[in-house]
Amino acid sequence: MNMSTITPLLAIVLALASCGNKAESQPGPDNKPEEKPQQQYATAYITTGDQSSLFEKKQIPLQSFLEPSQASYAAEIDDKTQYQEIDGFGAALTGASCYNLLKMKPELRTALLKELFDPEEGLGFSLARISIGASDFSVDEEFTWCDSPGLENFAIHKEDRDYLIPILHEVYEINPGLKLIASPWSAPKWMKKSADANPAKWTNGTLKLECYETYAQYFVKWIQTMKAEGFDIYAMTIQNEPLNRGNSMSMYMSWQEQKDFIKDALGPAFEKAGIDTKILVFDHNYNYDGIASQKNYPLNIYDDPDAARYVAGSAWHNYGGSPSVLAGIHNSAPEKDIYFTEASIGTWNYNFLSCLIIDFRDIFIQTMSNYSRGVTLWNLMLDENRGPYRPGGCSTCFGVVTLNSSGGTVASRQSHYYNLAHASKVIKPGAVRIKTSGYKPTGVNYLAFRNPDGSTAVIIVNENTKDQTVHFKCNGKVISCGIAGSSIESLIWE
Repeated sequence: MNMSTITPLLAIVLALASCGNKAESQPGPDNKPEEKPQQQYATAYITTGDQSSLFEKKQIPLQSFLEPSQASYAAEIDDKTQYQEIDGFGAALTGASCYNLLKMKPELRTALLKELFDPEEGLGFSLARISIGASDFSVDEEFTWCDSPGLENFAIHKEDRDYLIPILHEVYEINPGLKLIASPWSAPKWMKKSADANPAKWTNGTLKLECYETYAQYFVKWIQTMKAEGFDIYAMTIQNEPLNRGNSMSMYMSWQEQKDFIKDALGPAFEKAGIDTKILVFDHNYNYDGIASQKNYPLNIYDDPDAARYVAGSAWHNYGGSPSVLAGIHNSAPEKDIYFTEASIGTWNYNFLSCLIIDFRDIFIQTMSNYSRGVTLWNLMLDENRGPYRPGGCSTCFGVVTLNSSGGTVASRQSHYYNLAHASKVIKPGAVRIKTSGYKPTGVNYLAFRNPDGSTAVIIVNENTKDQTVHFKCNGKVISCGIAGSSIESLIWE
């Protein structure tokens, strides 16, 4: 073999060896080129009072530091200081709501229920209020589940069998974690007495003392029957609006009566039956309907230890008074829960802008800043004629969603839809409210929450007509949030 043949072969070998020596400087598992950190974002949802933005979704970049020019406009979020746990948000599945939902085409109803209740793809409503028997928004008649004397006549009423239970099954398929808060509008008439010699009616009247234990067993049977149908009742109130004598179905129940009923009948009955449904007292207005003897209704019940040991907390409506009263309730009994269970909009007050802003401020931010664990609004769905409703009930109320009954489609989404959407989308069940401090311009209010998955949520209302900016700082991250005039906004970030 001559040299002219060998030399090229050697050259190739040397070249390969040279490439092998360079391999040490090539990228590998332990020698990767430096990568720039990916930009992180918060998700924002915006609804404006002029409806130019309706739950509009945007991405806002997160910063790792606060600019000196931002310092004067910064709010600090402290997730080490925690307050109450949140159960969630939703609306009342009244007989009317369920009837209207069942008038929709099945595929449209499923789409709407997923939009409202789906915890991943939808708004994630996690609370719903239902009536024990009929309410002023039932369809055909007033009723309980035992309208003939004697608990041997207890049975699911046809209206609930036809409307409520089918809708609950559909909702539970979408969100099995839904929590139900139940309220009666009246005891069965045969358990009531009127203020005069006339027979008891659905409207007004009081519970007969001799029926306390029977009525307690009625609740036990109702909860057990609902459980057999597949629905755990998370909480119940003793009486819807116990100081309201004039609703289509109503029953007056002073705090003295409610206290005695709980400690002498309901609490022991639940205990014996092994029922863990939360008992909530009151379920009425901040101003106690102006009845001086009923002021501090829940606190008067808590003062009796034999009653208080059965009571988890209180429930509230906003048809009179101010949510500031809740601060005194919490401060006097910090171990007891607070829930906001009913508010309406309707022809008497409805303006999209004002209802959007004021209700988000008062029903959501103010109640939760005063330790409410959740909000349910009234009703989930009514039709274009604001019904069906019972004679003597509210003929002027709007639902969260309005049905076009002739077409079986959604006609509109009212301001309460957007209020619930902004809270429920970012504040997850099991979240805790956390401390905020620092910059808060006049007319702007906000609350912050830490979700179970570690994400941070903020809800904001801007009552000013002009835009505002707040720089939220939390755990080394800064989000510069421009808040449109006359708007509500929600933020969530990892």
